[in-house]
Parts: sequence; structure tokens; C-alpha cells
Amino acid sequence: MIPESFIQDLLARVDIVDLVDSYVPLKKAGANYAACCPFHNEKSPSFTVSPTKQFYHCFGCGAHGTAIGFVMEYQGVGFIDAVKDLASRAGMVVPENEGFKPEQQGQTRNLVDAMTRAAQYYKDQLKKSPRAIEYCKKRGLTGEIAARFGMGYAPDGWQNLDAVFPDYNSELLLTAGLVIENEAGRRYDRFRDRLMIPIINPKGEIIAFGGRIIDQGEPKYLNSPETPLFEKGRELFGLPQARQALRETDTAIVTEGYMDVIALAQNGVGNAVATLGTATTPTHVQKLLRQVDRIVFCFDGDSAGRKAAWRALENALEALVDNKQIGFVFLPPEHDPDSFIREHGKESFDRAVAQATPLSDVLLRELAQRCDLTSSEGKAKLIYEAKPLLHKLSTPLLRLQLVKRLAEASGFAQQEVERLCELRSWTPAAPPKARRTAPSLTRNLLRIILHQPALARQLPVELLPDTPERPALQRLHQLVKDNPESVSYAQLSEQLRGQPEEAMIGQAAAELLGQPFDEEGTEAEFRDTVQKLHDSEQRRRFDDLQTKAQQFGVAGLSASEKQMYIQLLSGRQGRH
Repeated sequence: MIPESFIQDLLARVDIVDLVDSYVPLKKAGANYAACCPFHNEKSPSFTVSPTKQFYHCFGCGAHGTAIGFVMEYQGVGFIDAVKDLASRAGMVVPENEGFKPEQQGQTRNLVDAMTRAAQYYKDQLKKSPRAIEYCKKRGLTGEIAARFGMGYAPDGWQNLDAVFPDYNSELLLTAGLVIENEAGRRYDRFRDRLMIPIINPKGEIIAFGGRIIDQGEPKYLNSPETPLFEKGRELFGLPQARQALRETDTAIVTEGYMDVIALAQNGVGNAVATLGTATTPTHVQKLLRQVDRIVFCFDGDSAGRKAAWRALENALEALVDNKQIGFVFLPPEHDPDSFIREHGKESFDRAVAQATPLSDVLLRELAQRCDLTSSEGKAKLIYEAKPLLHKLSTPLLRLQLVKRLAEASGFAQQEVERLCELRSWTPAAPPKARRTAPSLTRNLLRIILHQPALARQLPVELLPDTPERPALQRLHQLVKDNPESVSYAQLSEQLRGQPEEAMIGQAAAELLGQPFDEEGTEAEFRDTVQKLHDSEQRRRFDDLQTKAQQFGVAGLSASEKQMYIQLLSGRQGRH
């Protein structure tokens, strides 16, 4: 783990306005800066950056975070890589962890360099191979599209990379997935006689390869294994190349293979990406829905393609939100996206995407095919099969529509479907009657402390009423109390990463954008709000004691309770 003190120093040194402006041009908007959100498509700016609080917030898609969070989201990298990137910008050196081995230093950079060198070798070999060039021409690929995707060719032969790298036995080549070592310890190239397609991360670095066999052979497609650079469940092929087209169309087309993406791009469809040897994951869907409002899955028309579409549907449910759409294109069984667009053209493909079957229709149709809806048993099975899918779905409006349609198909009443699927628990329960204190007091305290975090040290947490803001206030109190130095909102925000209170505190901070900040006035408001908490607690105690005295008589109170009751009663009379 990177020391927390280093994270705090880094955030204190990096100016988020300068950082974001280097990626997305910002314009002054009152006390803050604004731009069209880089994480989803929009026409009017809803993305705001606060120079005083050092965080960003999008009122359109809800993206929120610090400088570290921005780099993670924009570049699609992990926390550690984002910290290293910012540290490099700030001229800081990330401290080494305990147990850190010197040979690990710079491993990521060395792996990227090795992949870049291998990619250049494969590109050079493509130019020298008439057979590979002929294969590309046969598939309708031009030199321009080959260059756009950095395509190359791995010649036949066992140890071609021996001529590329000074030390073929280096551990680096094994870690990068470029070579394989058998049980006897003999090494050979992983990719042989294959068309090579680099897999590029959002920073433009080559992190893996996909290899397509030239003639017949198995496996037809071969991907790099997972490495320190490459995690299949997070990466999408073609995303960097598709970024501009995604903004223009507000739609992402997801295919199964990189050759589909390349063929679609060759035929004028530039907004396609592909999963990489794995099923579509919720992370894939979340990453795309940050950039577009609509995803269309377009898989092969055979049974395997339909199974892949169903897996994509299941994994998309938990990432879907009500203002986004997901659809499915089911091609004829003899076609994949590559062959379909080459045979029928861009216009037919665009029409199929525009008319994609909505996720809800696919879900209900698939469930209905599994059940005999002419029998009572089949109708019961329909609800049984739908239950786990409805629980995955995080969109209340779409879930309600599906419940209505399931009720129609099964013959159950809508309320019965909700009960059988245990959906009523999804309805927010009324808050318990606890202390008779206005919830606005704690909301106001949260706002004040986010304006001036140091005040959290003075917060009387024992007086906090049972409101939704209470856990957030307790967390902030503890974080500030544990930090002897003054701490900013951005620094607190990073310490909240992954905590249950993160979302509420982020939302409360976003509400402060554009509000004026007066240090003296904020402190006075804090003292006044805390006094109201004290007064409220006194009222609660008095009411409890008075109720007990009325029920059991004053004799029913203990000595300490009598003393407290008399003090509170005299205090109330003194105010009247």
C-alpha cells in the first residue's frame, strides 16, 4: 500500500483545475470551472470542477472525485497507476513499500517497452509477408485500417523473438506473455503464424495482443494471458480508436471479436469495441455507460453468439441505470458482424443497430422460451427464473415495467409478482421514530463540515440523532480527529474511497458547488447548529422523563432522574 501521508501530500500539491484542463478545456463559471463531461455524451456543460474544494462533479452522470479519481476514470487505470501518474506530474517519487524488491521497480514500464518492441517487430513482419498481406486483402482490409489498429504478423517458427530481445530467457518476456515455457524449461514464442492485433489501453500503451490464425487451425483466436498490464474483465478492444465515434453517435456497439471491430471500422462504423476472450462484465458496461447513453450488443448469429448475448444481458443488469439503454442485434445464423457488413453494407448494419431489440424484450423472450406458459407449472417457473434477474436490476423504473409484463404473462397480479420475487423490500422503509429532531440539522452539519473540515473535531457525535447523515458525520469526525494536520475535502475524499459513506458525502459536497464560503460565518453557523442539537437532546430527555412521571408518578423516578427532571423543568419555565 502507498502510505496515506504520501496521498495527502500529493493531493495538496496537485491542482485539479490544471489537471482536468490539460484533458478537457475548462471555462470559468462563477467560483468554479465547467465543461462538457468527458465521461458521457452531453451538449451543455454539467461537469463542474471546484478549485477551493479540489474535486469534480458531473450533475449529468454523477461522476465525482478528486484528482486521483479523475485520472482513474479518464485513463481507465487503477488507483496505484493514477497515483504514479500524478506523482510524476508533480515531481514526486512514490515511496517504496515494505518488502518491495528492487527488481520490481519499473516493471510496468519495462513490460510496456517489451510489448512496444514486439509490436514493432510484428508490424515489420507484416510488410514482409505476401501471405499475410493477401489474407488482409481477402478480408477487405486496407493498409490505412491496418495502420490505425497497429496490425502485424507473427511469422511461423518457434523462437522468432530471440532476434528481437537481447535476452530471450528474461523473466520479463514470460511475465509479458510473449513466450511460453514448457515443463522441460524450454521457451518458445506464444504467437506463431498469426495476424497480430495490439490491445491498447486508454493511455495508448500496448498491454496485450490478439492473434488470428491465417489459415485453418486451433485456436482460431489467441489472446495474451492476464499479466500485470492486462486484465481481460476490465479491457475493451478498440476503445481508444472508437472514442470520437462514441461521442458522435452516443452509442457503443459491443462485439465478440477484434476482427469484427476492425471490419466494422473498415466499413465506416467506428463506434464498435470488443470483449477480449471473456464474457461481458459489469465493469465493461459501466465503462461504456460513462461515455454513451446506449449500448448495442451485436454477437454472432449462431447458438454460441446467443449464449454470449444472454451472459452479457445478465452482467449488464447491475450496471444499468434508468436513463441509459441497452439493446441486442441478432444476426442471421450464418453471419457475424464482419461477414454481415461486408455482404450487406453499412446502411443495412446501421438499420439493424437502430432497430436493436431492447434488453427488456430479450429478457422476457428468453425466459418465456424456457417455460411452458400454457401450464400453471410453466407460469410458476417464469417467475422463479425472473426473480434473481429482477434482484440484479438496479433501475427501479425498468424493474417496475418488467414486473407488470411478467404479471401479464404469468397470470399473477402485479402485487403477487412483487411478493413472490421479494421486491417489496426494495421500497425504502419509513425512517424509524427516534429522536424528535429535524433531520435538516444533521444535513446542515454535514454541509458546514464539508465547507470547513476542521470543525469535525468539535462535533459532539454522542448528540447526533438517528438520521441518514449520522454515519457520514461520525466517519468525518473520526478521520479529522485522527489527522493532526489540517485536512482538505479532497484529502478526506480519498480516505473515504470504498467506504459506505462515500456516496452520501460526495453528493453533499456537490450540493455546495457555487455556494459562497465565509469562514467566520460558517463557524458561527456550526456553533448555532450544535446548540440546537443540545436543545433538542434536552427536549427529548424532558419528554421521556415527563412521560415516565405521568405514568408511574414522580415516585417512580430514580434519584438522578428526579434531579434531572427538576433541572430540565426549571430550565423550561425560565425560558417562558
